[in-house]
Amino acid sequence: MRILTYKRTHIGDPDEHGRFGIYDCMGNIRDYEYDAVIGVGGIGREPRSFGIDRKINWIGITPRKRRTSNRRSSEVTFSFFRRWEQRGPLLETLAPLLARRLYDKGARFLLTDYSAEEHAEAEHILTWAVHRRAERLTSSSRSGKPRTCKYRCKPS
Repeated sequence: MRILTYKRTHIGDPDEHGRFGIYDCMGNIRDYEYDAVIGVGGIGREPRSFGIDRKINWIGITPRKRRTSNRRSSEVTFSFFRRWEQRGPLLETLAPLLARRLYDKGARFLLTDYSAEEHAEAEHILTWAVHRRAERLTSSSRSGKPRTCKYRCKPS
């Protein structure tokens, strides 16, 4: 199974319906060939401001890609989608080797360069996610205004 694991800086893309790329986030990486996606929070100031840092934020399995004329690449939906955003578990609790690769060694995303152990951990996350419910999410800001990608990124 080809699994794309990538570090995110903000919430909002994918949206609550599982549409990945509605604000053109991750650009042409969305058009890569993969069977599943694991979105995890990065470690910088911006992911910390959203409360997603170092956490498993969302997963999607079995992508369906739809080309759009006004974006850099396809909008992707999934047959199976779960989103936790800031309520997700720390990546290191389910996948310590994968966490080390992304956070200590600085990988931005992984698709084909996993070690066998890292890939096994990514598959474990997908299995774990299938048995979990998505969270009903509310505003992530302290002021009550939703702070998502749509307030930071322009729709293409």
